[in-house]
Amino acid sequence: MKIAITGATGFVGRHLARTLSYNGHQLALIARGVDGRDRTVRRIHGAEFHAASITDEDALAQVLAGCDAVAHCAGINREIGDQTYARIHVQGTQAVVNAARRAGVKRIALLSFLRARPDCGSGYHESKWQAEEIVRASGLDYTILKAGVIYGRGDHLLDHLARSIMTVRLFAQVGRDEAVRPVAVEDVVRVLEAALDGRLSRRTLAVLGPESLPFSGVVRRVASAIGRRVYVFPAPVWFHRILAWGFERTMKIPLIALAQVRMLAEGITEPLPGCELPPDDLAPRRQFTLDQIRGGLPDLRAFGWDDIQCSSRGPA
Repeated sequence: MKIAITGATGFVGRHLARTLSYNGHQLALIARGVDGRDRTVRRIHGAEFHAASITDEDALAQVLAGCDAVAHCAGINREIGDQTYARIHVQGTQAVVNAARRAGVKRIALLSFLRARPDCGSGYHESKWQAEEIVRASGLDYTILKAGVIYGRGDHLLDHLARSIMTVRLFAQVGRDEAVRPVAVEDVVRVLEAALDGRLSRRTLAVLGPESLPFSGVVRRVASAIGRRVYVFPAPVWFHRILAWGFERTMKIPLIALAQVRMLAEGITEPLPGCELPPDDLAPRRQFTLDQIRGGLPDLRAFGWDDIQCSSRGPA
């Protein structure tokens, strides 16, 4: 098959592209091209890279011509300038759906968030829900993946936790320290690939890791994987909102964003009504072990001045 991937230079997009290429698919990789953390994704065998805005319907329609399916992985977790949740998640998804119809693409797989829902007071959650509704009403054969906390090489979770622990051995617990179920990117990619093959037609799936643990437990396990002790102390949610507000304005990739504070404050373990679990053979089974964590760790270094710069970076 020929498959298009939006957000192809982002975390999940890169892993999906490599897996699909390995399995013999032709690829059309779509991204703005500003994410330079791993430029090798543009040279994947059987792939063509297209620098296009997620809201440019005409450009998207040209790229999608001849494609059998599209994996819509583009997204942001903070707003910068005109790169807003409404523009990227809502207008962008509508543009992708319209372009897919024009190009004759029959199938779309959308990567959404586990707790995305309407009328909850979070622009991130609400815009992700609107994207889901656009896809459900598209007339295309669709699958929606509502994923929890995804981790793996090139992610924000392991990267930022490990580097923050290398910088200072203190970690402020988010409010009541709600639980999360970390899911390996390899497991998410496996479900996405099945969706693109048409196996999971017209289904909304909750994709969660097999283990539930408080987020402070995630922090301690990452610290153990890199051989350092971390001291966790409680801090109210408002304290984290202030930190996130500052990080969003002073870091290229924030240590934590406001949307992420909201996620951690309410927990990321329970799917909403209307979600199914993946079939048993696709159920995520990779445990959040020390070996699994080490396999996804970046080159360990503390945060420095290169990270503390304002940036206009938008979606991958």
